[in-house]
Amino acid sequence: MRQKKIKGIDSLYLEKKGVITKVTPLVFPEGNKIFVEIGSGKGDFITSLAKDHPNDSFVAIEKIDSVCYRIWQKKDELKLENLTIILDDAIYLEEYFKSYKVDQIYLNFSDPWPKARHHKRRLTYSTFLTKYKNVLKKEGELQLRTDHLELFNDSLEYIEKVFDITKEDRNLAVSKYMTEYEVKKRKTGPIYQLNAKVQS
Repeated sequence: MRQKKIKGIDSLYLEKKGVITKVTPLVFPEGNKIFVEIGSGKGDFITSLAKDHPNDSFVAIEKIDSVCYRIWQKKDELKLENLTIILDDAIYLEEYFKSYKVDQIYLNFSDPWPKARHHKRRLTYSTFLTKYKNVLKKEGELQLRTDHLELFNDSLEYIEKVFDITKEDRNLAVSKYMTEYEVKKRKTGPIYQLNAKVQS
């Protein structure tokens, strides 16, 4: 779904608000666990997690400036010092985590790119999975949540080549942490989730 452009909101404005808009290796407090959501949308999921786990570090990556602004608004309102917001594409993921390894990566309701010629753009495609594997810890976890069955089935095939599948749920129960999109989609059909760990 196309997001409306918000007048006056661009990368320069967001940078002044503390959003990272250029590739910069991140720095985290020593000993903190690190959790990353790629394609954070309006930020309901990641801000709720950050609020409930103040001693962990969270990163929201979103490439649309007007959507990124919504995440910043929630961060500011909740005073979340443990949430870093990045305005960028996931293809640069490794550049941000040169000095740290990530505990978990979340992919929530990513664009399914249903046409075959666009499958390489999927965030679960092999090129992205290699990036995730490179930034995750040895026992790090990847979590996918979607309402799109074809994407789920295809992603299962992609992911099991690189990761060990630890959970496959085709009718996910309501959880405390959900995106705004998930709340809406639960009224029309099942939610699918899979979890996978880096192969040892």
